[in-house]
Amino acid sequence: MNTTLKIFLSLMILNLSVGLAQDTQQIQLTPQVARLVVTDLIEGDSAKEQLKVLAKKADLLVEQLSLKDSIITKKDNVILNYETIIGKRSEQLTISQDLSKQLQKDLKKQKARTRLFQYSSGALIVAAVVLGSL
Repeated sequence: MNTTLKIFLSLMILNLSVGLAQDTQQIQLTPQVARLVVTDLIEGDSAKEQLKVLAKKADLLVEQLSLKDSIITKKDNVILNYETIIGKRSEQLTISQDLSKQLQKDLKKQKARTRLFQYSSGALIVAAVVLGSL
């Protein structure tokens, strides 16, 4: 409430009789009681305003909490995706290393076959020359 309005109401209550619109009977309040009534009314109004502010704060906190939960969930999903990518890269590296080892083994076998063929063909030529000279 506006301060001037509060003062005006206080003065009116202190100087006038208080009554209901339909009652013809008037109630007289002593100035001390009237001051207490005005004080209670003002405190009640301020309590209502405080309640509104606290309700807004509570709503804001609930909204912030849901936003934080959403951020945490997204962060957890990103971490899970990174862990999956790392796991697949590790698998790919292991497969690549196994294939490299297998390729090296196959290359050694092929070199051994080539040497064996060279030696056997050389032996056949020597045998043909020896048999041809007899």
